[in-house]
Amino acid sequence: MEIINLGAGDGLPPVDWAIVTEKLDAGSAPAPDAHNSRTTWLATVNEDGSPHVTAVGALWLDGAFWFQTGSGTRKRGNVARDPRCSVAVSIRDADVVIEGDAAQVTDPGVVARIAKAWADNGWPAEPDESGSGITAPFNAPSQGPPPWHVYRIEPRSATVALGTEPGGLTRFRF
Repeated sequence: MEIINLGAGDGLPPVDWAIVTEKLDAGSAPAPDAHNSRTTWLATVNEDGSPHVTAVGALWLDGAFWFQTGSGTRKRGNVARDPRCSVAVSIRDADVVIEGDAAQVTDPGVVARIAKAWADNGWPAEPDESGSGITAPFNAPSQGPPPWHVYRIEPRSATVALGTEPGGLTRFRF
């Protein structure tokens, strides 16, 4: 892993990636009483090269972000054409942006494990009849009808901005 301390010019220490992943693993919220504290934003690339940003119910698991979407959504079309994307989320004391490529996951064992993780976090997802997608009693209306496709974003880089003393801004390349 390459660590680039973007705050070095201001005398700031580099961010400790292990602390960031600990907080991501724990589902850390920006503050204990933060409203809508776990909104995660997915940015994909539209056909004309412009960005498309949308809120997603992403899940951090096994060192990667996971999201799901319906067949007719813009984000699905975008990542099918160009898998480059980024995910932004606030955690306790920091903001995190992960960049990587979205890859559809269809392996029934992996889909089942991810569906269980979503269910364990309060969204009652489960594998569909084929095992390659997921279903649930509800989802955002914009996702269209189930089954929904599961995607994994393997981090290529991350940028972390600390919001508490001593502060820090660090980019990580994996």
